[in-house]
Amino acid sequence: MLTTTSFSELLRAQKAIENMRQAKPALYQKFVNVIQLTRQLQYKLQFLGCLIMDENPGKCTPAHQSEFVLALYQKEVEKLKMDETAEDLLELLASYQKLGYATICRLALGTNPKVLVGPAVVR
Repeated sequence: MLTTTSFSELLRAQKAIENMRQAKPALYQKFVNVIQLTRQLQYKLQFLGCLIMDENPGKCTPAHQSEFVLALYQKEVEKLKMDETAEDLLELLASYQKLGYATICRLALGTNPKVLVGPAVVR
């Protein structure tokens, strides 16, 4: 799937993430922690977004991964989803879904929106 992002969309998403960081710092930190775990395990950020949003990850699912490690990872994602304020995160991801979950995650990690402008392939 091809996603295209404009600079103004990225700025709106960045502002929404910043608002979440200020209003719900614990939720924001849990989200960032799971993003960092995803990167450490070399999973796709799109896979994380699909798990959080209860979507079929399809081709984003890690191909060669221990069932044990994958189960532990999914438990961490479930802990994030079970947070009492997780609805705010779900709303944010749903609102900016057209940007792609990977782009939203990169913004949450502090990536400059200028770097993320333009088309991207979501696998």
